[in-house]
Amino acid sequence: MEKLGANPANSCPLTPLGFLERAATVFGDCPSVVYHDTVFTWNQTFRRCLSLASALVSLGISRHDVVSVLLPNVPAMYEAQFGVPMSGAVLNSINTLLDARTIAVLLGHSGSKLIFTDPAFLPVLQDALRLLPPGHPAPRVIVVEDHHEEKFPPAPATELTYERLLEEGDPEFEWVRPESEWDPMVLNYTSGTTSAPKGVVHCHRAIFLITVDSLVDWAVPARPTYLWTLPMFHGNGWSFPWGMAVVGGTNVCLRRVVAADVYDAIARHGVTHLCGAPAVLNMLANVPDRVRKPPPGKVRILTVGAPPPATVLHSTEAIGFEVSHGYGLTETAGPVVSCTWKREWDGLPATERARLKARQGVRRPVLDEVDIVDAKSGHRVPRDGLTMGEVVLRGGSVMLGYFQDEEATKAAIRDDGWFYTGDIGVMHPDGYLEIRDRSKDVIICGGENISSVEVESVLYGHPAVKEAAVVARPNEFWGETPCAFVCLKDGMAGAANAAEVIAWCRERMPRYMVPRTVVFRDELPKTSTGKIQKYELRNLAKEIGVGHARHDQQ
Repeated sequence: MEKLGANPANSCPLTPLGFLERAATVFGDCPSVVYHDTVFTWNQTFRRCLSLASALVSLGISRHDVVSVLLPNVPAMYEAQFGVPMSGAVLNSINTLLDARTIAVLLGHSGSKLIFTDPAFLPVLQDALRLLPPGHPAPRVIVVEDHHEEKFPPAPATELTYERLLEEGDPEFEWVRPESEWDPMVLNYTSGTTSAPKGVVHCHRAIFLITVDSLVDWAVPARPTYLWTLPMFHGNGWSFPWGMAVVGGTNVCLRRVVAADVYDAIARHGVTHLCGAPAVLNMLANVPDRVRKPPPGKVRILTVGAPPPATVLHSTEAIGFEVSHGYGLTETAGPVVSCTWKREWDGLPATERARLKARQGVRRPVLDEVDIVDAKSGHRVPRDGLTMGEVVLRGGSVMLGYFQDEEATKAAIRDDGWFYTGDIGVMHPDGYLEIRDRSKDVIICGGENISSVEVESVLYGHPAVKEAAVVARPNEFWGETPCAFVCLKDGMAGAANAAEVIAWCRERMPRYMVPRTVVFRDELPKTSTGKIQKYELRNLAKEIGVGHARHDQQ
């Protein structure tokens, strides 16, 4: 046995790019990408991606060069997930809601050689290019025209646009295969709830593993119809661009994610699957009856991100959606923990089912281990559902590291073999993980650790509350106290005041956890994927001023 091992026939580098080649063979005449009245087949998508890869090479893009995209969920964004790495380049998807300063930082840090952009984002991109350091080479800009958006004039005949670039490419191109499965494939910046983005690098192997893992864990069948409510720039759409090629799915592109368009697309295309942050669930549940339409068939939603309140899960399923819940990070290339459902839970009351489903769950097959440890000692905390610690992971889809940031990489991937997530959670006796907070979001009030997520969950149960976020407000006596930022449901302005909300909380949680301050806002600051930007709210809480009294209220 010891004489057997790797050989040329069994050691080909793992890569998800071959999924597209297979899809062209198996599902060649089936619809692959749908956008308004434009429908591509899998054979057409394969050839367009090969043309893209070929054209990039002809422009001088070579192995490990960075190619950026600043695009909404349009066909070109889907094609970039294959075509860019098929040229040997590393794909860098940029959050479309970033400002010019941040985009300039990302382009400069990544060393991007070329960027594809939508006309809507061209002004902010041009501002970003002007902010690049003197002497820093600017990436070449290629505009992806959208003929369904009449407000943007056609590009001049002499300008190289995306479609003209594809015309110059070779649809029979021999795509550039990775020399090693550890070769970098994507570079994604963590521009979620923090203000200091880091460049996460994932290899072909990690993307291959997370793609197959996601299909298995979510039990995705052959030929689904998948609606792109999740931005593809967000963790590469949690691996589903490549996953849909495996199962021959139909990708329905949605440029803008608003409730009316989502419900319309579900009915028009017979959507079976979609993904989104908990804010998407909240959006679907909190719309007028004239907009909210029960789905015509079974529609499955996968939600990953900030822990969703049980009330949001319950209200979404009450409409007719089937919600699956998981946990992942940019650093893990997508969801690696899921709340795997047990049949014996089916008979429980709806509120109890929602409470169980709100937990993040157990490791997916691609993840070797998940645990909760004391951040200082590194020792496992008791599995009692009460003792909080830091979530640590190890498995095949953990990042290679942070690009050009050795210090941050060493802080996250430590010598003990764990990736330290920075998330705070508990492990229940049944082995199911529940996230309680980001480490920076834990509120320390008089020496007591308060989970902002727990407080938010109670606030979401208030009949007038649409959204809620809780952060620390400085207090001279307690050090910090909980400060709640609240949005009320449409038509319920004035239905609740600060004193009433505080009284609601006092009846439902320990007194030390009750918000001392309640601030009402029309909307909360969010990323484009629906994550509430708590660092902005922390700044607002500081601007309110330092609380002085032991029972500081507002």
